[in-house]
Amino acid sequence: MVTIEKQLPLHPNSRPVADCTGIQILPEGGIASPQGFVANGIHAGIKKKKKDLAIIHSHKPALAAAVFTTNTVKAAPILWSQQVLASGNPVHGIVVNSGNANACTGAKGMVHTRQMAEMTGACLQCQPEEVLVASTGVIGVPLTMEPVLIGIEAMTDHLATGAEAGQNAAEAILTTDTFIKEIAVQFELDDATVTIGAMAKGSGMIHPNMATMLAFVTTDADIDQTLLQKALAESVDESYHMISVDGDTSTNDMVAILANGMAGNNPIVEPDASYEKFKQALALVNRYLAQAIARDGEGATKFLTVTVENAVNKAVAQQLAKAVVSSSLVKSAVYGEDANWGRVLAAMGATGIDFEPLLVNLSMASAAGSIPLLEMGQPVFFDEAFAKKILQEKEIEFNVDLQQGAESATAWGCDLSHEYVSINSSYRS
Repeated sequence: MVTIEKQLPLHPNSRPVADCTGIQILPEGGIASPQGFVANGIHAGIKKKKKDLAIIHSHKPALAAAVFTTNTVKAAPILWSQQVLASGNPVHGIVVNSGNANACTGAKGMVHTRQMAEMTGACLQCQPEEVLVASTGVIGVPLTMEPVLIGIEAMTDHLATGAEAGQNAAEAILTTDTFIKEIAVQFELDDATVTIGAMAKGSGMIHPNMATMLAFVTTDADIDQTLLQKALAESVDESYHMISVDGDTSTNDMVAILANGMAGNNPIVEPDASYEKFKQALALVNRYLAQAIARDGEGATKFLTVTVENAVNKAVAQQLAKAVVSSSLVKSAVYGEDANWGRVLAAMGATGIDFEPLLVNLSMASAAGSIPLLEMGQPVFFDEAFAKKILQEKEIEFNVDLQQGAESATAWGCDLSHEYVSINSSYRS
C-alpha cells in the first residue's frame, strides 16, 4: 500500500486525499480547522510588506505540550513558553511574530515577550501566563513593540475558523519560506470525529534536533496532558528531528500542540487503541510538515530522502540517515547531479557509529529509475549516463541496507546550491 511519503508531491499544497490507515486528509484546512479554534494573520509592520503577526486561540482552555530548541542560546519567547508549559497552566492562545527572532536581546527581550503575552491575554480574556509566545526572523535586533501591540489588539477582533483564517496565520509566520505549510486531518474515535490542524515554517537553519522552524498543532481531541506530551515528543523524533537543510540549529525552534477536548471523544487517559490512533494521525501531520520544510530549503532544487534499513537498533538507523542527509558533500553532489556515492559511506563512517562496511548495500533511485551502487561493501559498475538521468529528477532517494539488524529510519533534506549562499549572504538586507 502506498505510504504518505510516496504520495506527497513536490509542492505540499497539492494534498493526497487519505492515507492507508483511515485518516482523512482534508483538501483544505489548517490550524483553525479543529472545533473551538480560531486564528488569523496580518501585516503589523515588523516586515516592510508581508504578513508578520499571527494568533491562534482556543475558545475553551486547552492542554498544551511542546518541544523546544536544543540550542544553548534560547530566544526570549522560548524561555517564556517553557515557563508556561512548566507551570501546568491551561493555554488559551499562541501569538507568533515573524521578521524578528527576539533572540540575543537581553533583558529587554524578556520584557517585550511579556508585553506580547500581556496584550494577547488581555484581548483573549486570559492571563499572560496562559499564552505561548513564539518569534522568528533576524537575531540580535530588539523588537519594535508599538506595531506588534497594535497588531495584536486589532487582530483579535478578526479571529476566525476555517481555511482562509488558517492560511493567513500560516503566511504570517514565514520568513524565507517560498510557500505556506499547513495540513488538517480527521479520523474517528469512539463516535466522535477528531480533527488535527497544523501549520509550520522553516527554510534555512534547518538541522536535526529542529532548526529555524516553528510548528503549531491544534486538536479538538480529549487527551491526557502526559500522553499528549508523549505523543508529540515521539512524533517530533521521527519528523522534525529527521530533516536537514544546512546543518545550523536555531535559537527559536518550537513545536507546540493545543488540545481542547471539544470533539467529545471518550477521554484518552491511557496508551490504548484510541491513543495509538491519535498518535498515528499526529505523526502523519508532523511528517508531512517536516517534509514540506525540507522541500522548501533555501535555494533548494532537489528533495533528498535517505533510508537506512536493517540496523541493530532504531537510534543507529536514525543517526546514520541524519548524517547522510546533513552532509554538505552529499548535498553538493546531488545538486551537481554527480553520482559520487562514496560521500554517503564517508558521512556514515564519520559518525563513529560501529557498523560493518563490508555488509553494506547502497542504491540510488528517482522517478527515472534505480541503480545499485554498492553490494556487500563492493562497488557495482553502473552506467554514468543513467546515473546522471536519475539525479536530474527533483526527488532523489538513497537506500542503505546495513544487514545487521531489523530497524530502519528515514531522514529528509535537500541539495546545497549556489542560491543558498546568495540568500544567506544578504539575509538582513
